[in-house]
Amino acid sequence: MQFFQRQISLRARSRGFHLVSEEILQSIPEVKNIKVGMLQVFIQHTSASLTINENADPTVRLDFETWMNKAVPEGDPDYEHDYEGDDDMPAHIKSSLMGASVLIPITNGKLNLGTWQGIYLCEHRNHGGSRRAVISAWGN
Repeated sequence: MQFFQRQISLRARSRGFHLVSEEILQSIPEVKNIKVGMLQVFIQHTSASLTINENADPTVRLDFETWMNKAVPEGDPDYEHDYEGDDDMPAHIKSSLMGASVLIPITNGKLNLGTWQGIYLCEHRNHGGSRRAVISAWGN
């Protein structure tokens, strides 16, 4: 079994849901050498998250952002953790709802995603900056 791991910085993005599948794959080219295995992507932040969803229609990503903002509104006076602004605590909640990692099968050197699936970076802060991720690939 082979095991590869990289820590990368995903470029800074605006608040919202962004496809990062290609950026992830470019950072770990060894995936091409794995016939059967797994790829895990783990984000090292508490105010951004990862998920897998629609990779073709960008309105899906806009709708995710709209829904999240309705489900977890900013400026709630009951939040005590607001040291970094109104988007601070909502970003932490959104991150926990979406999750810190994704796990994807590798088959014949490619991610075995569905036809319309891609990896999203979910940026929950107005000014989140670059985001660190640990990418691990393993298999035969």
